Amino acid sequence: MKAPHFEYEKPATLADALRLLSAGGDNAKVLAGGQSLGPLLNLRMARPDLLVDIRTLPELRACEDDADSVTLGAAVTHAAIEDGQVPDPTHGLLARVAQGIAYRAVRNRGTLGGSLAHADPAADWVTTMVLLDAELRVAGADGERVLRVEDLVEGPLSTCLAPDEIIVSVRLPRLSADARWSYYKFNRKPGEFAEAIAAVVHDPARGVVRAVLGAMEGAPHVIPDPHALLGGDIDALAADIVTRSGFAPDTYEHRVHAVTLRRAVAGLA
Repeated sequence: MKAPHFEYEKPATLADALRLLSAGGDNAKVLAGGQSLGPLLNLRMARPDLLVDIRTLPELRACEDDADSVTLGAAVTHAAIEDGQVPDPTHGLLARVAQGIAYRAVRNRGTLGGSLAHADPAADWVTTMVLLDAELRVAGADGERVLRVEDLVEGPLSTCLAPDEIIVSVRLPRLSADARWSYYKFNRKPGEFAEAIAAVVHDPARGVVRAVLGAMEGAPHVIPDPHALLGGDIDALAADIVTRSGFAPDTYEHRVHAVTLRRAVAGLA
């Protein structure tokens, strides 16, 4: 199928983009990487009157590297992260996640901020940024605000962003040199959507242990007591954690998430 008719604008600045979105209201959509929006347009599941192309905005491509954190512009592509073209405060986790996203053609155009704003439950960056307790800088007609990625996703393909808001950047805390991480994604072949994701990070120098289940029915599930994953009977513990996350025992979804979590914990060791 072909996309419906729409107007197209490519603003030169973030301020221009926000002005266009504010004027367009609910009938205006942001075009970041377009790897999710493009198919929706062709299937006519999305019918905006206006597309605002933000892919080349300088404010969204800038990166900052300081002692405690790295801030990545929202328009940084998956491929740029995979290829090490931007700073990585995680000692390889970002590159590992990026290289497993879909196919290279998608990674060349898909963006970090676009993926987060789309909020697909199976998206790698949604789970990863919740794991790292990353923060977003968001700009809109009423000014800027900062929010945690953990508070961004409200449900499948649903976020707390207003229609006229744009993710400007993502701030990630810097992991210490002794930090360990593990990321495991279950999909039947490369490029397919994940059926289950589990990720763990242990940074003793910062006193941080976090574990997250992804590819859920809604937002990622932050495991309440992740310290228990560092020792003990992981098989029984993984099954109990998945049950408490909302999956009924003895279902396919429960089994695949439990196996994924066990493999992520084994990868950490």
